[in-house]
Amino acid sequence: MFGSVVEQLADVWNSEQDYSHGFLVAPFAVLILWCRRDTFPSNSVVPGYGGLLLIAIGFAARYLSERFFLTPLSSWAFVIWLGGTVWLIAGRSAFLWAAPGLLFLFFMVPLPFRIEQMMSWRLQTITTGISTFAFQCLGIAAVAEGHQIHLGDHILEVEQACSGLRMFMGIAAVAFVFIVLHRRSWWETVIVVLAVAPVSMISNATRVVVTGLLMQRVSGDAAAKFSHDAAGWLMIVVAALLFGFLVAYLKRLFIAVEVVGGQQLLHRPIT
Repeated sequence: MFGSVVEQLADVWNSEQDYSHGFLVAPFAVLILWCRRDTFPSNSVVPGYGGLLLIAIGFAARYLSERFFLTPLSSWAFVIWLGGTVWLIAGRSAFLWAAPGLLFLFFMVPLPFRIEQMMSWRLQTITTGISTFAFQCLGIAAVAEGHQIHLGDHILEVEQACSGLRMFMGIAAVAFVFIVLHRRSWWETVIVVLAVAPVSMISNATRVVVTGLLMQRVSGDAAAKFSHDAAGWLMIVVAALLFGFLVAYLKRLFIAVEVVGGQQLLHRPIT
């Protein structure tokens, strides 16, 4: 029943650049569970009959997706069904242990069309503004008009495919992994979550700026080749590095001080 859902997902990952990361989601979900293997519960009671409820919800959601042509619902139904199967076979404790990996699988599911369009439009607008400002800081005359940036005799179009949605999803996934694998204080978690949007937008604007510089200094062909071939994955790496620098900075931002008898005995970065 869910075989066709996996095939549909694979088709989307193959055809849409914003979701090409879908092929990597399942392996990373397994990696999350592997990194948490030391906490696997040894007393999980099997079978976990509570999983039957999730399995039923998964089948019901799958039926509704076919009945009312709600494509994203069928993919969500697959993840819910998979969670119910884990609960049934391995027990409730094992299901709770595996929950982070199961939740991570939602990153492989395309967003509903209206949400995707709304996010892409806003990201395009913000990326255009940041890129135009960056060009001006570099001493290049740049004027934004809609989602176009006028660079002298050249016009740079910030298309929907360049909105940064893929980068946003990728950095959100990185943030999720960090939160799951590294238990931090609540304020660090909040900062990490809030940093997802600006990091992804800055990285995407960097791609637009580099593309514009290549267009002006080299050629339009070189700019197009960079923008469509290498920039997508390269900027995800840049975004991940920026995110990593933020996390490293947060670890050193505050110092834990141990005080005994009114005297400071030890101070070290919070870990």
